[in-house]
Amino acid sequence: MDRTMINQNVLNVSTSERAEFIRKTYMHLALAILGFVALEYVLLQQVWITNLIDMMTGGMNWLIVMGAFMLIGWIADKWARSSVSKSIQYIGLFLYVIAEAFIFIPLLYFAMYYTSPDVIPTAGMITGLLFIGLTFIVFTTNKDFSFLGSILKIAFFVALGIIIASVIFGFTIGLLFSAIMVILASASILYTTSQIQRHYSTEQYVAASLSLFASVALLFWYVLRIVISIFGND
Repeated sequence: MDRTMINQNVLNVSTSERAEFIRKTYMHLALAILGFVALEYVLLQQVWITNLIDMMTGGMNWLIVMGAFMLIGWIADKWARSSVSKSIQYIGLFLYVIAEAFIFIPLLYFAMYYTSPDVIPTAGMITGLLFIGLTFIVFTTNKDFSFLGSILKIAFFVALGIIIASVIFGFTIGLLFSAIMVILASASILYTTSQIQRHYSTEQYVAASLSLFASVALLFWYVLRIVISIFGND
């Protein structure tokens, strides 16, 4: 039988098997982050990138971009959870990294060329420290954060509604909203890390890394917005 068809819950395997699952999950997360950074570096050097940004952000186009991103994200997550083959799982992860790289282009371009050179490294460092701290909390307390699931679903739907309204009616989403989203992204990392420890199978490390990458990317997005705002007020 193909190992991808074996479905052993992480809680029901030996300590060594659980450790191997965790190692693979975070190794794939690190590779996804490195892939994201490499893609952004290449994309932001292209001469046509400003035309792409104009197409993405002009008028109601951002809503289309968001809709396409959510659709691609859903497909990528479904593929990453596939029990058919590892190849499909990796395609799902790769697809999601590409989608994140493209949706980040306008924000990173602005941060790179219209703010301080310290903005992106500062946001990256803050995001990394927050992620390490939140991961440490889950692993050391062994607390089940599954209760956050329903709260996060409602909160993200409300946040999405506010974002859509801001695009349609033209009002600016302020610093307070970004701060709230940082809290929600942090809660998402707690929830996802807890789920990985308790509810994933040992063969779902690709899907686990995608889920973590999505939460880290969301955290980085709003930390970056806050840092841009702070540096812009200096």
